[in-house]
Amino acid sequence: MREKMRLIAVIAGLLIALTAGVVIGVTLANAKTASAEPLVAVPTPLPEAMLASLDIEEQLTINVYQRVSPSVVHITSRRYEMGWRGVVPSEGTGSGFVIDDTGHIVTNYHVIEGAEEVEVLTSDGAVYPATIVGSDAYYDLAVLRIDTQGAPLLPLELAPTDSLLVGQRVIAIGNPFGLDQTLTTGVISALGRTIESNTGTLLGEVIQTDAAINPGNSGGPLLDSRGRVIGVNTAIQSLSGGSVGIGFAVPAHIVARVAPALIAQGRYPHPVLGVYLRELGFEVQPSDTGPQNGLLIVGLVENGAAVRAGLQAAQAKQDMRGTVWVGGDIITAIDGQSMHTRDDLTLYLEGNRRPGDTITVTVVRTGGAGERQTLDVPLVLGEVYFSNNS
Repeated sequence: MREKMRLIAVIAGLLIALTAGVVIGVTLANAKTASAEPLVAVPTPLPEAMLASLDIEEQLTINVYQRVSPSVVHITSRRYEMGWRGVVPSEGTGSGFVIDDTGHIVTNYHVIEGAEEVEVLTSDGAVYPATIVGSDAYYDLAVLRIDTQGAPLLPLELAPTDSLLVGQRVIAIGNPFGLDQTLTTGVISALGRTIESNTGTLLGEVIQTDAAINPGNSGGPLLDSRGRVIGVNTAIQSLSGGSVGIGFAVPAHIVARVAPALIAQGRYPHPVLGVYLRELGFEVQPSDTGPQNGLLIVGLVENGAAVRAGLQAAQAKQDMRGTVWVGGDIITAIDGQSMHTRDDLTLYLEGNRRPGDTITVTVVRTGGAGERQTLDVPLVLGEVYFSNNS
């Protein structure tokens, strides 16, 4: 038994040495350069007697929690509303995590949406007023900043998400129902899910997990077994409002793309065509001889990308059937990818293109005499923002 305990202690020691040597920090464009000596939380070694009662998976989970939990914060957002007793505060809570040593914290947009005041409670019990640096409602992300007056911060590392696998172990740390520093575990249940964003459009590439996610977990990190952030917990699927084992997280590669823009300019630019669309076969009855699927352009944004590219909008006319659209370009593909719905278009652009990129828009155009031709039109994408800062 003594030899077994000694062996377990040696393994645990190696794990602690390994994980303590992992640099916990994220390099963000336009963010302050990290110090030469990265801040790393070193777990407290466990007594041999305690180690003997734990299996290796438990030791790994404990180790991750001890290293990462000091970087997870409790966020309170506050607004003031007029009630029958006068002006009263209305509060909401959520989670967040430190991403650099200059005081920047990532959370969900919906955690701080409409807030007049935001406070951050760190793991050591200190409370700091927070400034909203930037936000993006589409990806449900926001960046806050606190001034700790020199108190050290422990930034977390964003993991690459191109090698995630269904079944991979994950850990969530947050503040469900206001219960600080709560850990739950599970696995990645699915990858590449699509959920509805706060703006009503679809958000793709989402991670699904069965780790318990409840109100208050929003904005907290979803971690891999090395303690790296693979996603930001953002939503659950539930009829009751509580966890039923279906939670969703915005993947870390999106955070790595969006957070630097929020820090630098307070908002994130999204690619846009500058058109108003109707879906053939759903919102507009297609003609018998034309395309049966596609997106009919029914309006153009003034001075927008589509106008500059020379795309044409249909004209609305009224007859006994109601509104009839005459002429106009029908978008059937972008860069060779078929487009049937607005969601097809949004997901493709968000996942593959940026403002300023040139794309190829395939359209079917109807001439004055009723003849149709298929055209490939180059278009330089414009930009749009989903932010209180816009």
